[in-house]
Amino acid sequence: MKIIILGAGRVGQSVADSLVSERNDITVIDTNAERLRDLESRYDLRGVVGSGIEPNVLAEAGAHDTDLLIACAAQDETNLVCCKIAQLMFNIPKRIARVRSTGFEGEERLVGPEGFAVDRIICPEESLTRYIAKLIDYPEAMQVREFAGGRACLVSVRARVGAPMVGHTIGDLRDKAPELAMRMVAIYRRFPDEPDRFIACDGRTRIEPGDEVFVLAAQERIADVLGALHRPQGQPSKPVRRIMIAGGGRVGLRLARQLAQAPGRFNIKIIEDHADRCVELASSLPTNVLVLQGDTTDEDLLGDEGIEEVDLFLALTDDDEDNIMSCLLAKRMGASRVLALINRRSYADLMHGTQIDIALSPAQAMLGELLAYVRQGDVQAVHSLRRGVAEALEIVVRGDRKSSRVVGRKVSELQLPRDVHMGLIVRGLPDAYDVSQGAVQDLREPEVIIPRSSTVIESNDHVVFFLPHKRLVRDVEKLFRVSATFF
Repeated sequence: MKIIILGAGRVGQSVADSLVSERNDITVIDTNAERLRDLESRYDLRGVVGSGIEPNVLAEAGAHDTDLLIACAAQDETNLVCCKIAQLMFNIPKRIARVRSTGFEGEERLVGPEGFAVDRIICPEESLTRYIAKLIDYPEAMQVREFAGGRACLVSVRARVGAPMVGHTIGDLRDKAPELAMRMVAIYRRFPDEPDRFIACDGRTRIEPGDEVFVLAAQERIADVLGALHRPQGQPSKPVRRIMIAGGGRVGLRLARQLAQAPGRFNIKIIEDHADRCVELASSLPTNVLVLQGDTTDEDLLGDEGIEEVDLFLALTDDDEDNIMSCLLAKRMGASRVLALINRRSYADLMHGTQIDIALSPAQAMLGELLAYVRQGDVQAVHSLRRGVAEALEIVVRGDRKSSRVVGRKVSELQLPRDVHMGLIVRGLPDAYDVSQGAVQDLREPEVIIPRSSTVIESNDHVVFFLPHKRLVRDVEKLFRVSATFF
């Protein structure tokens, strides 16, 4: 696929990093020649110096035969205008814009074909807020990713000593708790002086304390799965009540505003260094959110505000170093769980396995929304995992036994790559394609199925895979591609 990326900032670089590795033809536009030279030296892509709202610059970047435009420059206005020019002058089929402003949400006339002609608006701050909210709902989880409209989830959790499933093989667990419908799809195990090692899961794999375990299950079973891997037998789950947010920027404000919509559920404090911003926060947020002016790495301030009673400490400033240091300090002073927002990939890698429970990259939180537009076939959802190395993928099965290599076949008959793990199937979801063709819909309740070797794949199944290496994506897409006779 031929793709133009507008903007070589943090988001643009992360997008380029992910898409170049998938053998796409990438061109990046930016006004900063030095940034482009750096990208060209690191990746197999082309840089064009100039403004993305100038037609001659877009033409030089190859807009006449481009398949996808991703406009992620610093200014919302630049991204919106670029999408409109791409539609009017170059007829680029798909156009995505990063827009921070909340004023465009639900405004079809503004973003539709007669407006700015944006097919999809991406807001990193909104993606982060949704992601963090899921971690608050499931406090034992390190990651929570949704599929099939939220009916199924992929979670990662750190296995702890004393938890019911820890110390047992996966085969033992299937025999002892067959009612717990779930599929363990990957384990990452720590070894001295080397990165976490991927452990393929089969019936003989034993779960050891300290393992990061990835599990696919129906949404209503996630709490049970997390408890069985992370909490000692009989210990109740401790919900998140007290939250301290370090940094009152866009992400901190969005999150506090969303959490405050559940009166009485959370005790929320925000620490912000700048006095003017504190005034803005206090005027924008409900009175039940306490805004404090101070340094997020001030030990006395954290102590005075009861950091030892905080269930979740969130470092969400724009400074990676401050986020790391404040999280380490909060953890040392007694915070139950800490999350650091980290833009630099090298920093995120360093923090993995330290006292920081979760190191979250803003770009990784939103990459899946972009990748779903790049994938071939009927890909519904994509989630980038393990700092972009692994991936979880939801594909809708199309066609019939004649036009498809999977419909009507048993799972054991599918020629999947060796390390690809089919985690679950969601069957019975309403299908947009059939609705558009006027077909009669199946009215049965959607069902989450943990596939066995004898499970038969049906048309319109939503199949969720775990891929430990992104290079396996094309093989899976090829297997599920239907022949031309289907259309």
